[in-house]
Amino acid sequence: MSSSTFKSLTDTTFDSVEGYRKAAEKADSPQLQQALNQRLQQREETLRQMNAELERQGDDLVTKGTMTGEAHQMFASISDMFESGDEAAAERVEEGEDYIKNKFQEAIESNQLEAQERAVVEQCYNEICEGEQFGDMIEKQYD
Repeated sequence: MSSSTFKSLTDTTFDSVEGYRKAAEKADSPQLQQALNQRLQQREETLRQMNAELERQGDDLVTKGTMTGEAHQMFASISDMFESGDEAAAERVEEGEDYIKNKFQEAIESNQLEAQERAVVEQCYNEICEGEQFGDMIEKQYD
C-alpha cells in the first residue's frame, strides 16, 4: 500500500496532465500549443512512472482528477473568459508548475516516502523541475 504522500503526488501529477491539456486547448499560438503538447507528453510519462509504482504496490492507478484540481480548473476557466488565450494558458501553466514543484520538493525533504517511492519521486522530480522552468519561460514570453 502506497503512502498518502506518494498517492497525493500522483493525484497532483494527474491534475497537471489535465492542466496542460486544457492550456494547449486554450492557447491561440500554434507555437505555444506545440510547446504545451510536448510538455504534456513529458508529464504523461511522469504520471505513467508514478502509476507503475502504485501498481507495483497493489494500489489503484490514478485515472481521474482530484477535487482540488477540478476546482482550480473551474476557476481557471472562469478567469480565462477575461484574458487572451496565450496569456491565460501561460499564467495557468506557470502557477501549476510552481505548485507541483513545491509539492514534490516538500515530499522529498520529508520522511513520509517509502524507499522505492522516494526513488521514483526523485527520478520524476527532474521532469517536474523542467516543467517549472518551462512555466517561468512561457509566462515571461506571453505576459
